[in-house]
Amino acid sequence: MIQSEPDFTIGIEEEYLLVNKDTRDLVHSAPQGLMDECEAELHSQVSPEFLQCQIEVGTRVCKTVQEARSDLGHLRQTIVRQADKHGLAPIAASTHPFAMWQDQHHTDKERYSMLAKDLQLVVRRMLISGMHVHVCVEDEDVRIDLFNQLTYFLPHMLALSTSSPFWQGRNTGLKSYRLIVFDGLPRTGLPPSFSSYGEYERTANVLVKAGLIEDTTKVWWDLRPSARFPTLEMRICDVCSYLDDAMCIAAMFRCITRMLYRLRRDNQRWRSYDRFLVNENRWRAQRYGFENGLIDLGRGDVVPYRDLVEELIALTEPDAQHFGCVEEVRHALNIIDRGTSADRQIQCFNEAQAGGASDEEALKAVVDQLIADTAQQ
Repeated sequence: MIQSEPDFTIGIEEEYLLVNKDTRDLVHSAPQGLMDECEAELHSQVSPEFLQCQIEVGTRVCKTVQEARSDLGHLRQTIVRQADKHGLAPIAASTHPFAMWQDQHHTDKERYSMLAKDLQLVVRRMLISGMHVHVCVEDEDVRIDLFNQLTYFLPHMLALSTSSPFWQGRNTGLKSYRLIVFDGLPRTGLPPSFSSYGEYERTANVLVKAGLIEDTTKVWWDLRPSARFPTLEMRICDVCSYLDDAMCIAAMFRCITRMLYRLRRDNQRWRSYDRFLVNENRWRAQRYGFENGLIDLGRGDVVPYRDLVEELIALTEPDAQHFGCVEEVRHALNIIDRGTSADRQIQCFNEAQAGGASDEEALKAVVDQLIADTAQQ
């Protein structure tokens, strides 16, 4: 029996930080009216997050990247419009330039209260936001096979998304400080490999049976089989300030997934590398973004990131044509030319300082730029 090709439908989740438009600082307690108004318009596509200064949105299941872009753009614009009524604005960045995590309050929900009790100070520091991309692969064993191979490409995706260079008023020297914070939680980082979906379930169920987690929604790897949907969920990325950048990453992840499926269909597969080596690329993406290249593990050399992306574009060209998203995938070259959100934030800060602004004024200028970038369609 010939196995049918997966649907490869996609969905995108984004988390935003809510800032006071006067102070540019984060709100400490979001007005309940805001969430009520957003839910009235967006229904189940919007939800509160662990901290009250955060809000999460999720697209519907989408067949095309263009459909996902339209839906995500609508979600962003709705949050912008409703937040503005309360003197607030969302920023699509994975850290706030100067807010202090000690000042934030977690949302009063049982799940979040249990997390706060279990993880203590570690989870209180989670003043970070991310973007998750789901790609549907219905067959469980095919899903876990692609899951094992996709780990190689996670640093490449992170490098395109970086938006968290600042932490508590300081330039951290990293393009994605978010992952430094997030890695303090258990069950994070690069995922292990599994021989089958059954092995994955048996492994995860050890923690469930022991009463340590209720289900695999508390497994927070950079990539995981979703606990709720028949999807692979990429979680490594920072949230992108520009909508076009988010769609590029979603399109590229989808195309890489199908490229690996084509290899499997033709009795081939991507070479497996030790997590020790992939983790080195993960660190390089956190530290430098795409500036200093990544290791091409096949060659054993550090290669300019642009060369790696051009190779990825060529490898996935049949898939981009199949999905009708050639332009979105090639947008990765535009990101490299003008920089990620992290690059633009650092540039904004430096230019403000060069113009005579104090550190505080320069950081507020970064927030203003993030507000504008998030609202842009």
